Amino acid sequence: MDVGQVFREERGRLLATLVKRFGDLDLAEEVTSDAIEAALKHWPVDGVPDRPGAWLLTTARRKAVDRLRRDQVHAARLALLQVEVDRADPPTGDGLPDERLELFFTCAHPALAEEDRGALTLRCLAGFTTPEVARAYLVPVTTMQQRIVRAKKKIKEARIPFRVPDPHELPERLPGVLQAVYSIFTEGYAAQRDDLAGEAIRLARILRGLLPDREVTGLLALMLLIHARRDARAELLEDQDRALWDHDMINEGSALAERALTGGHGPYGVQAAINALHDEAPDFGSTDWPQIVALYDVLTTLAPSPVVALNRAAAIAMRDGAETGLALLDALAGEPRLRDYHPYRAARADLLHRLGRDAEAVQAYREAIALAGTESEQDFLRRRLTAIEGQS
Repeated sequence: MDVGQVFREERGRLLATLVKRFGDLDLAEEVTSDAIEAALKHWPVDGVPDRPGAWLLTTARRKAVDRLRRDQVHAARLALLQVEVDRADPPTGDGLPDERLELFFTCAHPALAEEDRGALTLRCLAGFTTPEVARAYLVPVTTMQQRIVRAKKKIKEARIPFRVPDPHELPERLPGVLQAVYSIFTEGYAAQRDDLAGEAIRLARILRGLLPDREVTGLLALMLLIHARRDARAELLEDQDRALWDHDMINEGSALAERALTGGHGPYGVQAAINALHDEAPDFGSTDWPQIVALYDVLTTLAPSPVVALNRAAAIAMRDGAETGLALLDALAGEPRLRDYHPYRAARADLLHRLGRDAEAVQAYREAIALAGTESEQDFLRRRLTAIEGQS
């Protein structure tokens, strides 16, 4: 058994178990790291235990006792913990209860700043180090350290409970968890960080196993259907070589998208269905644009936003023509959220080019390049700009 794979699979469960036991995220993280460090020392010599989770949990408990023994403030808790450690029955099964669902909801609690939720999810559930989280979000390590400390302090001061919300709370709380996971995916996909995008998909699989909700299924389907095109993403969808797409991933994503729409519609399920139509078309010319527009109409009622309106306008342009689509885009020009959103400028540039208004298209592409957040996005837009300038 690969030691790295064991740590990857067990760390999140171990941390969640310890947070629930101690009610202290910092302490749980410290003793989780201590237990893994001990495993790195002993397992290469003694071999990976039959129940690695049980080994890690027992070790982490004893490390917690050692740390609390040095802290007089926690003397009362230490006494109780020592009795618990001494009397604890050997864990059954693989050794760890799976309490990660509670940790998902803690990391994405609405009391936390939105920008901190994805970062904390990566830190706690994916096991990323602070420098790795900083790299994922393209910020300095010191900035990310401050954000994570701020989030942990908020959890402690606001007494955010480590629990799964009651059924009547789920409709309000679950979207925050899904958004935290999806933000990790979009950061990774845009930056061509397939390890990061893949980690978001892994987290979504874990979440779906713990909470088989329709929208959790829709989120997993959506990410699979987008990630299936990763090897061809350097081009516009219409120019992509579909032989490079991961068709096994498409098949899985399409089946999940269908399941997500069974019995109702949710935003992630509808977005997954839109991407399934893109991925299942044998070529770009065969895309079912009327059905895609109809799905965007549904999405507009479920989760209206300027970005949804932008994507709907682009789909209408494919169904009804570039002039109609451009009129819809121009009607969105006053939306504050789109002012610095480079895909809006890029979409206008594409439609202007299709209408033969290349001077305006060049200017729109230059604006999009100036707003693009990653080098890969800028490179793509520069190629589009160069192609138009070469035709002039």
